[in-house]
Amino acid sequence: MDLSSPEIRVVQVAGRNPVRLYTPPATRVGKLISWRYLILRRFTQFGVLLLFFGTFHWGWEIAKRPVLSGNLSASELLGVIPMADPFAVLQQGLTGHLLQREVFIGAAIVLGVYALLGGRTFCSWVCPVNVVTDAAAWLRARLKLPDVVRISRKQRYWVLGLALLLSALMGVAAFEWVSPISMLHRELIYGAGWGLSAVLGLFLLDTLLIKHGWCGHFCPLGAFYALLGRTAQLRVKFDDSTCTRCGECARVCPEPQVLDFNKAAENGMVMSGECSNCARCIPICPEDSLSFGLRLRTVPVLKTGDSPRGG
Repeated sequence: MDLSSPEIRVVQVAGRNPVRLYTPPATRVGKLISWRYLILRRFTQFGVLLLFFGTFHWGWEIAKRPVLSGNLSASELLGVIPMADPFAVLQQGLTGHLLQREVFIGAAIVLGVYALLGGRTFCSWVCPVNVVTDAAAWLRARLKLPDVVRISRKQRYWVLGLALLLSALMGVAAFEWVSPISMLHRELIYGAGWGLSAVLGLFLLDTLLIKHGWCGHFCPLGAFYALLGRTAQLRVKFDDSTCTRCGECARVCPEPQVLDFNKAAENGMVMSGECSNCARCIPICPEDSLSFGLRLRTVPVLKTGDSPRGG
């Protein structure tokens, strides 16, 4: 038995290849390849912010139409394609206020993208708060800080339900009033609000109190997209025949509970909607047992005569 981290036990499974742990590449090219998904995620996150910023401050246009205007709750692409956060629209609908048709169309578009294709990718590929929480996770790992409190990850679903209940009772979109995601976006793009103060609080929460505190335990928007993620096509494929259960993927995963090897082997993929498709696990796998793929085209691959085993 090895200990790859304080939280992950590595057990040699009979009949499988010897456990081989991840070795960081020594060359610059190798490091860039290993960081490819992180680079793409940051490019996407900052790219979205830049499109909002450039449209508002510099008047960016394509064919005399504004590139991307509005905010993460409600926006318009090229002046003709509405987009709306379906969770924000759901809260607004519960307030009893009448919403314009364009809002419902925008919500349907975004809902379709995440429910049918991307799953919870908003959390790791678009949300600006993800950059802050990733920085906190990096710092606490370097400082080797333990969790001060332990909270169930199901807590975020209670927060989700509370946000909807308060929206109906108070007549306002409850989470939108206090959302650090919206606050940060408004401050970065429009220079107004308490966004920096809010994310400082989240940074301290994730660094000093609990690992992945906000995204993994409290964020109702993440919980909402996790529910949508159950039907999404984009998945992390899992090749059971090559996996040695080394535990490296679970060590780096911000949602390690999604890496159920039994279910992944049976389905040929990670099935949980709580997976944010951040792809941290893919380049770190020593046996290349993980990759991106579409749900309809994924078939489980098992060793002949072998049955799925958990680790």
